[in-house]
Amino acid sequence: METLQSLLSNPALIITTILTIGVILVNGWTDAPNAIATAIGTRAMKPRNAIIMAAVFNFLGVFVMTMINTNVVVTISNMVDFGGDPHAASVALMGALASIVIWATAAWYFGIPTSESHALIAGLTGSAVAFQGSFAGVNGAEWIKVIAGLLISTVMGFALGWGISKLIEALFKNVDRRKTTGFFRNLQISGAASMAFMHGAQDGQKFMGVFLIGVYLSQGKAVPPSFTIPFWMIIVTSIIMAVGTSIGGQRIIKAVGLDMVKLETYQGASADIAASISLLFASLFKGMPVSTTHTKTTAIMGVGASRRVRSVNWAIVKEMVLAWVLTFPGCGLLGYLVTKLLMLILV
Repeated sequence: METLQSLLSNPALIITTILTIGVILVNGWTDAPNAIATAIGTRAMKPRNAIIMAAVFNFLGVFVMTMINTNVVVTISNMVDFGGDPHAASVALMGALASIVIWATAAWYFGIPTSESHALIAGLTGSAVAFQGSFAGVNGAEWIKVIAGLLISTVMGFALGWGISKLIEALFKNVDRRKTTGFFRNLQISGAASMAFMHGAQDGQKFMGVFLIGVYLSQGKAVPPSFTIPFWMIIVTSIIMAVGTSIGGQRIIKAVGLDMVKLETYQGASADIAASISLLFASLFKGMPVSTTHTKTTAIMGVGASRRVRSVNWAIVKEMVLAWVLTFPGCGLLGYLVTKLLMLILV
């Protein structure tokens, strides 16, 4: 109730809320589809059913992981320093959010599954640098977690995807494939559900953390080291993600689930299980903000490479890697420029 009253009486918070909703919506149509892309690509699920399942498990992921710990929220909120003039800080946060929406929308338009986690981190960093006038506003210790998460999502996702696929092939080597169809379809659906759960657990917390930063700044308060996430915020975040997936996820589903590697059902399940384990590890271990897109796609690469390296469409992989590499400097620079522009106009 207190947040709602603050929202209605504070124009800066209204704008921040709208931009946060925009960022979550964009995340829904660019990141969330990765959770269900392989299940749709292997025809284990129909798109509509997969989207409904993703919405449910996104919510459960946000809710359950928030009950366990809020490490990812704390990492995001402490990554940059918007201390000082509360009004200017609110404008700087608006600049960060606007840059994320612009960057993600452009990536979606070209069908490239860029990471909204990386865009969020880069946009916040560029905005903080613009606000403080130097890198003094960037918390290096928290940024180390980002780099560690990037390495884990690459190495662990690929290795587990390769290893789990090989293990399943060895276990079912002498089993009639026709008898395993139902089992692997159910395993694929379970894997997709676990990916949707972990997407909510990771990305839901990130964006709720950003919104809570906006709430504190709009009230002229310092961002505390820890805080409680309101239940209504969990519900709203999950719903917006689901809407985004339903209206814009088809391009990303095609790129990840169909174009990058042609997967059999057991391979799709292997990729989902591998990515889910990697994301769970990162979430529980010091709250590393890991990219769900990065983790899922590297897991798929590992699965594809377990059969033969040539089975992976490396042209698609090249586009994805290029998008990942460009996101940090590109969205960071965009966050810096948009923040400078808004501060000139509004401060």
